[in-house]
Amino acid sequence: MAAGKVVHVVGTGTIGEPLIGLFCSFREQLGIGEVTFHKRSPILTDRARIKSMISKGAKLAVDEHLRDDFSAMGHEPSFTHEEALDRADVVIDCTPSGSGLRHKTELYEPRLAPGRGFLAQGSEFGFGKMYARGINDAALVPGEDQFLHIVSCNTHNLSVLIQSLAIESGKGLEEARFTCMRRANDISQTGSFVPAPQVGKHGDPIFGTHHARDAHHLFQTLGKDMRMFSSAIKLNTQYMHAVHFSLKLQDTITAEEAIELLGGNDHIALTQKNSSNVVFSFGRDQGHYGRILNVAVVVVPSLTVRDEREVVGFCFTPQDGNSLLSSIAATCWFLDPETYVERIQCLSGLFFDEV
Repeated sequence: MAAGKVVHVVGTGTIGEPLIGLFCSFREQLGIGEVTFHKRSPILTDRARIKSMISKGAKLAVDEHLRDDFSAMGHEPSFTHEEALDRADVVIDCTPSGSGLRHKTELYEPRLAPGRGFLAQGSEFGFGKMYARGINDAALVPGEDQFLHIVSCNTHNLSVLIQSLAIESGKGLEEARFTCMRRANDISQTGSFVPAPQVGKHGDPIFGTHHARDAHHLFQTLGKDMRMFSSAIKLNTQYMHAVHFSLKLQDTITAEEAIELLGGNDHIALTQKNSSNVVFSFGRDQGHYGRILNVAVVVVPSLTVRDEREVVGFCFTPQDGNSLLSSIAATCWFLDPETYVERIQCLSGLFFDEV
């Protein structure tokens, strides 16, 4: 792999900031020469965060007309956003919902060239081929897939449950149903909190919510047609998402088998804890930037098997942790498809068998 590869992160929110931190912390192991990031607005309350990211080695890029405003805050941008985009080998869009699709048309497609890659996060349906680390790596085609869509954190969760219990086990899936109980907002956010549980709509007549729809499309990249349906409710908590799952398999299974299958997946952590605050606290104390990078944390005491074929239980979704993992894996795949699996093993210490 050529030296000096440049990775550019667009946005410094709940995914962008920890992603920048991970890239800087593991830059050499991941084969990255330089990390740049775009900050859109010169907000005084963000000054400390920007300084911290720069101190870790990331280079600031801003819009040309805002250079003086950032300078007045004490920052000296290294590049304009246009310059950073032109220099980057991989661009990861971490902007709010809907912006990534607009950026694809306005900023990324005009810069499309062999060897360059572009990523967007969970809400950007249609940005490119869907991807989740450990689920559909085999579907990635070097030289062909230049736009990848990192699926949402809950879609990661749904997919890894199906992969472990139905696909890798060889037991097959008859039908899966999920209820995604979403936390209201991240602890870093001051808006969008809800005062009471708020139910979501079933906007898709086949899949319910986008979580099952996106998981279906994710498995379709492997030629698999999975029957599933999801519902969503937003809860008045800032800790973690939780998922209730019911997977009806084509073959019989015991609860002990289910636990063994789930525990045998490197991307799943098991826990005896049944409260999201203590799982969240574990991530805050033991994770990188407070994140657990496992795709799902399955609550072992909640698992049961109904009628010998239906696995029922609860698990927690480590919010942006699984999206961070997939973003890093996809970035390294763009940089060198032959060695990316080996290189991302530097993150193995941030995964847990048990929480």
